[in-house]
Amino acid sequence: MSIRPVLETRRAQPTLEGAGVHLHRAFGFRDPDELDPFLMMDHFRNDDPAKYKAGFPWHPHRGIETITYVLSGAVEHQDSLGNTGNLGAGDVQWMTAGSGIMHQEMPSPDAHGVNHGFQLWANLPGAQKMVDPRYQDVNAREIPEITDDDGTHVRIITGTFWGRTGPVDGIAADPVFLDVTVPAGVKKTLPIDTYRRAFAYVFEGEAAFADASTPTGVLLEKEVAGQEVNIRDMSGDRTLVRFGTGDEITVQAGERGVRFLLISGTPIQEPVAWHGPIVMNTQEELRQAFAELRNGTFIRPAH
Repeated sequence: MSIRPVLETRRAQPTLEGAGVHLHRAFGFRDPDELDPFLMMDHFRNDDPAKYKAGFPWHPHRGIETITYVLSGAVEHQDSLGNTGNLGAGDVQWMTAGSGIMHQEMPSPDAHGVNHGFQLWANLPGAQKMVDPRYQDVNAREIPEITDDDGTHVRIITGTFWGRTGPVDGIAADPVFLDVTVPAGVKKTLPIDTYRRAFAYVFEGEAAFADASTPTGVLLEKEVAGQEVNIRDMSGDRTLVRFGTGDEITVQAGERGVRFLLISGTPIQEPVAWHGPIVMNTQEELRQAFAELRNGTFIRPAH
């Protein structure tokens, strides 16, 4: 067994998206190879409806899959194919945009005015970029949950973990998507397939990752490529942790415990041509997609 070193920790950056939604971007629009097959992840958490109620009006997607995970409040969606739905607390939607879709997502608050969740973008390999669009809407009750003897709690959105398999399937990136809670003071080792790219995103509490023996209230970089590195004093909340290679991670929860997403996937390792909501392999394919948006042929008949 080998513990994955922490290659980098960085704070999610505040940004505006859609019609003026205030959110934090964990990663995206930088180097698409960095977390291949994942392109971007946004964290939306706000208790002021004025900062999110305008939502994400009609917009296109092609060549990717989007994963929406709602923790509080709801997200209503509809698309150009006539699909409609409402994601509530604990629900997940995995949308394969494929050859192209127009959709909108409109957030709404819970009883306390809070809307909280995540959207992750996963790339599609070239051979699947033009497949027919499809949705997988998953109710919270369908998602397996496991609590270990030490109180560590895991929701398995997709992939197999601790002998249980999540309900979302048929995803090109073959991801494992986990929502992990580790109680205060607990040190936990979690397995990850050696050949996957992996990251954690801390959104509650604090922790030390890698080979840290005591909770510090910061994210700790203990060792990278066999060399000691400095501790980076960063709050746990809204922090991305990018791992190197290995087949497990170790997390030491701080005095408030920690909750984080642990996500891994198989790299696609193909060229990326990316502009806004459309991700293809070549600039010519990208130009064609935007030309079709302009001339009204972007939405294609189902095969």
